[in-house]
Amino acid sequence: MLNQTVLKQAAQAANLADSYLDAWGNKAFVSSETLERLLTALGFDTSSDQALLASVNSKSQRPVLAPVIVLREDEANEYQLYLDAKQKLNDFSWQITTEQGEVIKGKVTEQVVRDERASEQRVTLTLPNGLAWGYHQLTVTKKAQNSPFNATLIVTPRECFKQSALQQGKKMWGPSVQLYTLKSHHNWGMGDFGDLKQLVAEIASRGGDFVGLNPIHALFPANPEAASPYSPSSRRWLNVLYIDVASVPEFALSVDAQQVVGSNEFQARLQQARDSHWVNYTEVAKLKLSVLPLLFAEFKQRHLDASSPRGEQFLEFVEQGGDSLLQQAAFDALHAHLSQQQDGIWGWPVFPEQYQKFDAPAVQAFIEQQRDQVHLYMYMQWLADCQINEAQQLAQSKGMAIGLYRDLAVGVADSGSETWADTGDLVTNVSVGAPPDILGPLGQNWGLPPLNPETLQTTAYAPFIALLRANMLHCGALRIDHVLGLLRLWWIPKGEDATQGAYLYYPVKEMLAILALESHRHQCSVIGEDLGTVPDEIVDILRDAGVHSYKVFFFETSKQDGGYISPKHYATQAMATLCTHDMPTLRGFWHCDDLKLGRELGLYPDEQQLQGLFDNRLRCKQGILDSVNWHGFLPSSVGRDASTVAMDASLAQGLQLHVAAGASALLSVQLEDWLEMDQPVNIPGTVNEYPNWRRKLSMDLEHLFELASVNHIAQRLTQVRAEAESICP
Repeated sequence: MLNQTVLKQAAQAANLADSYLDAWGNKAFVSSETLERLLTALGFDTSSDQALLASVNSKSQRPVLAPVIVLREDEANEYQLYLDAKQKLNDFSWQITTEQGEVIKGKVTEQVVRDERASEQRVTLTLPNGLAWGYHQLTVTKKAQNSPFNATLIVTPRECFKQSALQQGKKMWGPSVQLYTLKSHHNWGMGDFGDLKQLVAEIASRGGDFVGLNPIHALFPANPEAASPYSPSSRRWLNVLYIDVASVPEFALSVDAQQVVGSNEFQARLQQARDSHWVNYTEVAKLKLSVLPLLFAEFKQRHLDASSPRGEQFLEFVEQGGDSLLQQAAFDALHAHLSQQQDGIWGWPVFPEQYQKFDAPAVQAFIEQQRDQVHLYMYMQWLADCQINEAQQLAQSKGMAIGLYRDLAVGVADSGSETWADTGDLVTNVSVGAPPDILGPLGQNWGLPPLNPETLQTTAYAPFIALLRANMLHCGALRIDHVLGLLRLWWIPKGEDATQGAYLYYPVKEMLAILALESHRHQCSVIGEDLGTVPDEIVDILRDAGVHSYKVFFFETSKQDGGYISPKHYATQAMATLCTHDMPTLRGFWHCDDLKLGRELGLYPDEQQLQGLFDNRLRCKQGILDSVNWHGFLPSSVGRDASTVAMDASLAQGLQLHVAAGASALLSVQLEDWLEMDQPVNIPGTVNEYPNWRRKLSMDLEHLFELASVNHIAQRLTQVRAEAESICP
């Protein structure tokens, strides 16, 4: 067993907390075994005290020049060289090559701010004033030494981008949707990018300024039932099942595709997929993947082989996608190939051994031999990219201030393309989650391997930058799921449950600075999902970085008396909402359908605990009625006693308008609540007990916006949001 002092010293060096405050406000301690396993995962040698100390000393050695320097524009533009007193400063010179190609040179002796070599073995230097935002290269050279010291110098804005309408105080609203839940007469069994365009047009014409999306990351086309948008194969690429096949230009040109789709059998399957209450992902995948190869064959003949402008656009997309796109396409093509040979191939851990890494010789041979299949999946990624771009362009043309807002999941599945092709960006023998809390006494293990904080530094944050760039495309805002992960993540050793975890701290200041830079470059504002146990130190950091907070009405209660906080007191720099995808709908919440369903599914084995939840729900409902009534948004037709009041259209509208009248810049509503639906889209903590991520809307888009009630609530939201601009500036 390792010495506790040595173990704690190593944990501190690794930014790994050996204790934390739990959800009840008590100090909880991390077990020695957990610390040891997580240190091993981080590359420390834990075989003995001496080996661990040697690892700590090795990892604590500072290079002469750090590999990356991140400076915000409002900070002192300083950096350090780590030198001992024997080194002569006049032997050193520096050079900055800016991203724009400008070269600036100087002597180190001319830039010294503090010389602390005698005590700290470092000298602090200043950088030239007026460096533009961007990614620059800093080189420090020593006389008579061939190898210079190099660093990426990242200069960033102080805070994230905000659209001019946001800066001017406009109060906006829009629906947040799970895209696959949309129903229409033309989709192929699940909501697609064509439906998204239709929804954008309808919302824009009614005064909405955005449409929010669930994560649309790449999932598993060859294993379509792995449908959770929060456990993607890759966060850098798109879910190709969202392609609106009939809108692809090649569809109108392909006789083969039209014959297949026009057949009686195919049309019958299409109608059955559309009519299904739950998304049948397997059938949707079969339908789309039986036609998309025909469209690619048409595209190859008409455009690739002929080097047409459309063909050149695709080749440019492939070139820009680089290795990452090749890895994604190769994974999907190989996964499909292996699944045709054997059932149950759910991800790369059950691939034949020779195919379990992207850089394996067998995989490279497969890419060469099956080049058309790999190109097919590149083509599908291109189609998806083009179609979501069209949706955002439509939103902008319709006058939406934001347009689409996308959702960035907290991580990737350990069975998908990113882990398959990983070369050290991820810590694959760890997963992230959440520690035990009041609602989840066993905590949560999400099965998602985290980014390696050490690799982030040595690669100048390249994986993080690539991730932001991929997800800020074709949208006006990005929601970051579990934004607290930029400060710390709950790391759990592989194979353990969530109680055996610890918090690993990340370089939050630098990551938020880079987030701000990419936000401005993509003209994309940022929303941070900051729910759960929120450490005090992150609140001000996120606010100062220009990240919009996330205010869920049902969670915003006073610490003093438990009453509901008036939305007029919410932060302006925030998105407010009544419900989220992890909660019951308004109707489901009010009628306790989530608790009743939980009882049926065996989620509450303790009947006494369940009764306590029912009692608490009644108190919450009464508090809601009292608050909404006091603020003047409870219709006269709605009773004042929660024990006798049912959720109906009038009460639902009152609740939505109550939050709409608040101070937050953004208001998110749910189409489910406009349709008075009761079934949830997801029940946290369940896998097979409930069909998560499959429940569709109860009405298709064509009829939804013909409803007088829908048009009325949209009109009132626009009106009340406008009134809130003067009341809650």
